[in-house]
Order: sequence, then C-alpha cells, then structure tokens
Amino acid sequence: MTVALPSTPRRSKRFQPNVFSTGSHLLQDFCRDAWNTHPLHTRESIGDDLLDDEELNIDHPSQTTFYNDFLRKRRPRKRSSNVASKGNDADDEVFKVGDTVYIATNVRKPSIGILVAIWGVTGLSAEEEDDDGQKVRVRVHWFLRPSELAKLRAEREFCDNEIYLSIDSTAVLSSSAILSHCSVSGTPPVDEASKSLSLSSSKRRRISSSRKAESSKSDDAFYCGHAVNSRLGVFYAIDWKDHRNRALAMSPEIGALAEWGSAQAWVVPVQRISLQPLDSLAEEDEGASDGEYKERPEDTVHSRHRHSPEEGVYAVPKTPSKKRKRTTITPHSAPSKSGSALAEPTPHSKRALRERARKAHAPAIRPPQPELVGKAERLPTDPWLRAMHILHVAARPEALPCRDEEYQRVMRAVEELIDEGSGGCVYISGVPGTGKTATVHAVVRELKRMAEQNETNPFTYVEINGLRIPEPAAAYGVLWEAVSGHDVAEEGHLKIGPKEALKSLTRHFGGRKGPGGHACVVLMDELDQLMTIKQDVVYNFFNWPTLVNSKLVVVAVANTMDLPERVMSGRVRSRLGMIRINFQPYTTPQLEKIVRARLDSAKEGLKGNIPDVLSPDGIKFAAMKVSSISGDARRVLDICRRTVELVQPLKRTARTEDVKEVIKVMQNSPTAAYLRDCSLHERLMLAALLKCMRKEGVEEIKWADVQHQHYLYLGVLAGDGDSSRSPTSGELGCVLDSLLASRAVLIEEGFAALRKSDGERRLILNLEQGEVERVLGEVGGQSWKNALNVS
Repeated sequence: MTVALPSTPRRSKRFQPNVFSTGSHLLQDFCRDAWNTHPLHTRESIGDDLLDDEELNIDHPSQTTFYNDFLRKRRPRKRSSNVASKGNDADDEVFKVGDTVYIATNVRKPSIGILVAIWGVTGLSAEEEDDDGQKVRVRVHWFLRPSELAKLRAEREFCDNEIYLSIDSTAVLSSSAILSHCSVSGTPPVDEASKSLSLSSSKRRRISSSRKAESSKSDDAFYCGHAVNSRLGVFYAIDWKDHRNRALAMSPEIGALAEWGSAQAWVVPVQRISLQPLDSLAEEDEGASDGEYKERPEDTVHSRHRHSPEEGVYAVPKTPSKKRKRTTITPHSAPSKSGSALAEPTPHSKRALRERARKAHAPAIRPPQPELVGKAERLPTDPWLRAMHILHVAARPEALPCRDEEYQRVMRAVEELIDEGSGGCVYISGVPGTGKTATVHAVVRELKRMAEQNETNPFTYVEINGLRIPEPAAAYGVLWEAVSGHDVAEEGHLKIGPKEALKSLTRHFGGRKGPGGHACVVLMDELDQLMTIKQDVVYNFFNWPTLVNSKLVVVAVANTMDLPERVMSGRVRSRLGMIRINFQPYTTPQLEKIVRARLDSAKEGLKGNIPDVLSPDGIKFAAMKVSSISGDARRVLDICRRTVELVQPLKRTARTEDVKEVIKVMQNSPTAAYLRDCSLHERLMLAALLKCMRKEGVEEIKWADVQHQHYLYLGVLAGDGDSSRSPTSGELGCVLDSLLASRAVLIEEGFAALRKSDGERRLILNLEQGEVERVLGEVGGQSWKNALNVS
C-alpha cells in the first residue's frame, strides 16, 4: 500500500502544529504503511474520523475500522535524501497505540506526539481512497516544547530535552506525517550538561550550543514530568509512566469510558476551582455584598497569584454540591466524558459582554509613574544640556501625563480579551502627537510584567510598524514568526514569502483548539501605511480575531478617527469590532503639564539651587500656539527644546520672546520657503496628491488619479483669472517634471515601471505631509484649508 500525499487542508486545527508535506511527502517514495494486526472495532464513520481534505458521502455511508498498530515497510533509498528519519532505512517499523513519535510540521524541529488511536475509513470517493480502499489515519495527543509556549509568561526553569504534555490537545493526521519513533521518560536527565534544573536561560543556551555532537539516542530521549495548560500558563506535576499505563488500560474497546477514537482516556484530569456565593455564607461573613464570591480554603490550590508555576494537583475533577449552590468555574478542568465543552467566547458573544459589564465596575487601573526611559546619571550635569536631552521627542517616558483615562481604557480592553481567551480588535485613533503609541507601549509593558508575575494569562507580543516594513504584505511574515514560536534572535528571520506566510496564518487561526493555545497580542502601528488598494492585509488582520478560538488581539493605531468610514471598505469595517478609543488633541493646560513634568524630571539628581531653563510664560505661550493648531505634543517639545538650545550659550532662562523667535524660524523652514515660491499649478498638484493619499489610504498614487483630482481642484481652489483654461496633459506633465526636479515628488522607476503606461506609474510625496498641508493652507487661504482639512 502506498500512502498518498495529503493535500493542503481546508480547515486547520488552531493552536497545534500545522502538518505539511516537507519531509512527509518523500515517505511515499520509500515507505508503505499497512495494517499489522486484525481489526479491533468497526462503526459508522463520523466527521472527526476524516482528514481536513475529506468529506463524508451521505449517499454511501462509510465505515471506520480501528486497529492497534500498523507496519511501515521501508524500501532502500539513496543516502543523499534529506528526509528526517531515524534508524536504518531497510528495517520495517511498527507504530502502535501508545508510541511517542516525531511529526513533520511547518517549524524547523519536528513536533512530538503520542499515538492514541489508529484507524482506516472505507466508502469514501475514489480520489480519497488508496489501493486498498483505506488510508492509515491516526490521532495524536500533542506534547509541547518550551519554545512552543507563550514568550511572555512566568519564568520557569527547564532542563534539556524537556517537554510538557498538553491537557487535551489532539489532532487527526495521515500516517505519512509520522517520521519516526522517539522516547519519552518520566525520569529527569542526570547527565552533566542537564542534571541541574536551576540553570539560567543563557547558561542553558551555551550548554546546548556546545553539545554539537550528541548521539542520536540522546536526541530521541525526552523528559516529561509536567502537563501544561498553555492558555493559562499553569503547569501540573504528573507521573508520565503512570498516566500512560492508566490511559492504555482505559482503552476505547472497553466502550464504557469513551467512544472509539475520541482519546478521552489520554486527557489529563486536573483539580477544579470551586467558588461559593457569599449569600450562602452569610453566617460566616455578614458584611459581604451580593454578587461577590468567596473561595473555600480547600479550593485555592490552583488560584492564580497563590501558587508557583511548579505546583499542581493531579486529581479527578470534583463536582460541586448543588445543596450549597456553589458556582464552579473550570479554567483548569478537563472536558466532559461526552466530549461536549463550553464554547470559547467570541469577541462580542453574550458571555464576553456579560464579563465586560461585570468588570466595568472594577477598581480603576492605576497607571505607572511618568518616569523617563533610561538612567538619569548618564545625562550631563549642565541644566540646559540636561533639559535639551529630556525635551527631545525620542526620550519617551514610561507613561505620558494627561492620558490616565485612555491608559485605563486600553489596559482594560486588552487585558479582558487576554483573560477571556477570545480574539478581538481595539482601534485607537487620534491626530499625530497625542500619545497613542506611547500609551499602548505603557500598557504592553504592564501586561508583560503581569504575565511574568503570573497575574494574567501568558501571551506572545509582536509589533508591526507600517513605516518599518518594505511593503504591507511583509506583515504576514512578521506575525508568522511570532505565532510559530520561531526564535529570531538565535536562528535569524524565516526565509518565507508573504503568500506562504499568509497560508500558514490562515491555517493557524482558522481551526479548532489545540496545544499552544495562548493569546497573541499584535500592535499594528501606523495603520494608515498598511492600507492597500484591495485592503486585503488590513482585512485579514481584522478578520482573524473574529474566528472562534483564534485568541488573536489586534491593537490598531491610526492617525485619523474616521479612517474606517472614509477609506476602508464595508467588509473591512464589519471586522473592526466595537472597541474604539479616540485620543483627543492636547489642550493648552495639558501641553504645559507635559513640558513641566519633563523639566522637573531634568532637575532630579542635581544638587544646589537649579535655575529654570524655560520660564512659565514661555511654556504657556508655546502650548497655546501648538494647541490652537494641532495639539501635537511632539511639536511643543520641539519648540521648547530649540528655545533652550538658543539660550544655552548665554546660560539664562528662556523667555517668551525667545519662544516667538524659534516659532518664527520654524515656520520659515526651507520646505515652507519652497512651497511659497511654487506656482499655482504646482501647489494644486501637491494638494491633489495629498487628497488622493487621504482617499486611497496609501502613499503611492497613480499619475492618472492625480491628474483627475488636479482638474477637480482647478475650479474650486484657483482664482477666477486663473481658471479660464484647463491645462493639457502635456502641460501637467511639465508641472510634474518641475516637482520631480526639485525632489518634492518622486516617481516610480525601474524596468517594470517603464513598461507601464504613464497613467499607471505611481507618485509619492517626498516632503513632510503635515508641513505641506500647513503651508498650503496659509498661502491659499480658507478655501485651501477646507479642502485640505487643515484647522
């Protein structure tokens, strides 16, 4: 019997390794899998018996036959083949229920699982059957390597070749995905390199990298002493040998404990947490309010914050007594024997909404103190130089002042999505310089601390900045590196294209629950730069969190509040979700508070009577000037820093006159001088380019679209004497050549661009967008300000 290559699955199993054809597709060239024993049981086929690319035939019911093992007959092959197989190629190999095996997946190291059921299906279509009318199908119960856990979690030491048994994560695979046997033991290794479980991570890496010449036997020997609930980050001490023997004794052929092929015997039973309503314990605590719950002393063994990750109980789940009306929450419980389980909450399910309503009355989240990043002792002792360093926009504080309310809203929204175990999207908008990214970074730092202290569920974090990737589609590769557990620091970036990464992500987020079921938080900064004409990148990132069991939390940061309504299509807006937080521009008092907070922090650590480097009136004037235009905190910091730089040689306090002089110089920048000297049609073309950029949501605009918008603006923004004749296409080309010669605009170049028509070539603005809008509004008047949406 020759095992056929399984095609690309149409539905994947979430949180488990994606089985793919690298390695396994070569097995059909030198291996044949056949049954080695007589059938054990036969029943009518169900959907869970089939692979992802198979479907049941309603007209012709199929039969599922279970076996205890199967035989892999190997053929001689060349040594140059790179199939990851162990042992002698000429030897036949028997795989039976209870064996631990390597499985080919789409990560570099093969995944590890244990065979818990083996069967074949007859009665499918001819395309889905092999020579004997059957395919060897197996169900595996996954193990997890430490690298497959969430990156942000409570620190826990582990030894070499240690793996963890998942609580209940399984998958149905073709036998061609199985590479070879491996050994899993419940006895910790005692060799010199890994005998200590208290080694630091860096020391373990040095030891592992130095052991280049390990024997194949030690490579195939793993240690398992704990089971793990990867979503909650909780470990349970187990006896692997006892658990395996117990599961084999509870074999499905008994028929009383589990259905054939369901593998319920291999589920790790863990202790439940039972909570008791306070109204039933009024005699014990009369001061308690209604709706609150109190833990019983005997049930606190698994409560978060009250045990270390090493602690755990291996016990049969307890059923709470109905007489005392206890409420049971089961974050650590095994599924019921019937196979039914509570559905994971979706972002806007009734269960999730009720939980958020309950948490809405929780105590306010206390934001961190606005301390600057870095050590103050590294700054110069001169007050003026010190102030210039701290007023720089790159010296971002841990948390910005005047953003406490927004910090609490973002923190509560993201933390709830992580704790609920559901996916969701948080859309954060606001004009540039209002502290959006800085606030989100402060939230992420606090969540990292909470995850490392075991105060919240573990998660993986990845940041995607639209300005730091070459193209929007490159975001797929960045996200796949994070969710696949790839270590970029040690192994470098994955050599994977956007299309392949998109397929892997679609399979990863599109299926059922499996091992590695931790949350993933993605910060999509500069969302405006990730917009494309088809909007497929943004749609996919907003669609994945809506899938059941995705556990993907997307925090999207954009500079405009109405970006979804103005730019995004209907299908993208429908995926955006309900959590939208807008950052209002800073007011004059808020900008003053920001500058004064930084200047006060600049005095910390200095001895003696430190003079003020900037007067209060100067700070107020700069804040009033900026708040009346944009409310950009970065601009007021830049003005104050340049003012201090102006008076630093004189060693005196900067006054209002100094601030006015700096603002005047900044307004007369080379860019502003160039724009004021541009002709009417040059300014019209720049305005048309800005309009198309806002409309399309991308920076690269077709030349034909710019021409069309230029003609539309001609009758609106040009004067009566200048609009009597519309320019020809050739004359507009001369205007474009002038802008290209001054490098104000860049055009698409290269061999591929030259093959396009002139109208299809793309333009990009090479000047600061905000500066161009401001100067064009000042030169053109109110009509230009209205057209450019400049306040």
